[in-house]
Amino acid sequence: MSLRATFDTDAELYERARPGYAPELFDDLGPLLPGRRLLEIGCGTGQATRALAERGYAVTCVELGPSLAEVARARLAAFPNVAIVVGDFDTWHGEPGSFDGAVAFTSFHWLDPETRFARIAAVLRDGGLLAVVATHHVLPDDGDTFFRDVQADYRAVKPEDPASWQDAPPHPGTVRPFTFDEDLFEPVAHHRYQHDIEYTADDYLAVLSTYSDHIAMPADRREELFERIRRRIEPRGSVKKTYFWTLDAATKRPRPRP
Repeated sequence: MSLRATFDTDAELYERARPGYAPELFDDLGPLLPGRRLLEIGCGTGQATRALAERGYAVTCVELGPSLAEVARARLAAFPNVAIVVGDFDTWHGEPGSFDGAVAFTSFHWLDPETRFARIAAVLRDGGLLAVVATHHVLPDDGDTFFRDVQADYRAVKPEDPASWQDAPPHPGTVRPFTFDEDLFEPVAHHRYQHDIEYTADDYLAVLSTYSDHIAMPADRREELFERIRRRIEPRGSVKKTYFWTLDAATKRPRPRP
């Protein structure tokens, strides 16, 4: 199973454990969009889709995972302006120029880097918006030292993974703006959002259970890692995780006239 397909293994857990996105992100996105017809690439269980639908957008979602799509359909049943298509965006064919905007919430990095910008540009009208939202794992100056200490557990269980040997997650200040294909898109906005969430050991392990690299681990190694993490969290009661989101947006450049 490819890493990008792992999220479909437990769609209900994904819906329960994932935190969603900062509400102000959607407030910033609205003025950038030139119309109401949106394509969402990889909607998951519809966490961002609901916020868009509540704001009156007509959203077509292309979701790779059938189980995720099923949960999203149930969650969004009250919104007739939302359509969910099960498919791989890398091979999906939408009507050319049919969307005012395309949005990707923590999904753009899973697309084929050779074709993704061109495929998105093809379904956008001239001047249409591409908005890429990314979730970054960071440790700010006042962040929870747990995320520095827990690296020892990853090194013990996953010594072959270069990420295990990092001292700590990167500082938010090191996160750079997203890079667009500027032959096709003109960058127009870059926003950053930061929010802390407190987790018990059970809740934090539930979140980790929705991450592709943890899902893909051999069961015995994942069990050992999770037990180490539990022993680290339970004596202190909880852990404070810092979520850091970026919203980068660009408009489609006009097609050259023949």
